[in-house]
Amino acid sequence: MRLAVGRLRPATLGVFVVLVAAGLLFAVSAVTARGTQLRSDRSDAVALARSEQARYADQLARLKALRAEVDQRTRAAAGGDATVDALRQRGDQLAPGAGLAPMRGAAVQVVLDDAPRRSTLPNGVSADDLVVHQQDVQAVVNALWLGGAEAMMLMDQRVISTSAVRCVGNTLLLQGQVYSPPYRITAIGDPVKLQNALADAAALQIYREFAKVLGLGYSVTSLGEQTFPAFTGSLDLRYATPLPTPQPSPSASPSVSPSGSTGRGTPTPSAS
Repeated sequence: MRLAVGRLRPATLGVFVVLVAAGLLFAVSAVTARGTQLRSDRSDAVALARSEQARYADQLARLKALRAEVDQRTRAAAGGDATVDALRQRGDQLAPGAGLAPMRGAAVQVVLDDAPRRSTLPNGVSADDLVVHQQDVQAVVNALWLGGAEAMMLMDQRVISTSAVRCVGNTLLLQGQVYSPPYRITAIGDPVKLQNALADAAALQIYREFAKVLGLGYSVTSLGEQTFPAFTGSLDLRYATPLPTPQPSPSASPSVSPSGSTGRGTPTPSAS
């Protein structure tokens, strides 16, 4: 007795092929991802940075209150202690140079901005070329310091020696605050020297060429007399330290490179 085997219809066969392909795709994705996202989204970093702003603002307000209390108690103690009074006066002398006291003088402001969005881009130009980058802001800051800036503001914050300019997606992160373009960098100093330093900076010469071609924003303006507030943020330093070098077991013999040194790699730094 022969069993009759039914022929698969084309539609049924097509569905079967699609299901098999989808299963293979899911399996490959799972193996490749290993439990993580296959694509990182920079907007996640921006959202995280913005969500931390409220917490940072609360901590900053508490820091200001504590610092005011410390200053008040220090001045009270200085009235009966010559050593404390001498240290306080020394601190007051150093405060302007460290950015911890208000500063007034003639100011120059530089404004950087993204280029207008375009539906089509010229050959060899990407969307990344139409935005202000971290190195562009840093180039302005470095040029102004080189030009003899006595004090500096980036957006609404005083810039000091520990200030770090960082890009988070298409925004700027400075001392816990997130900013969007246009970016305003203002410096107090000799206006002529500051503008000459900006004109001579090689990195800014390249930026200005891009500004002419792609429409990136760049302007330099003399503002006259301005007053900068004192820096009131945290002065704590965070830095990396090397991990301890693992000690080989007594039975292990170190491998020797052709140069005669051991084959141990450079220790990986860890944040402290």
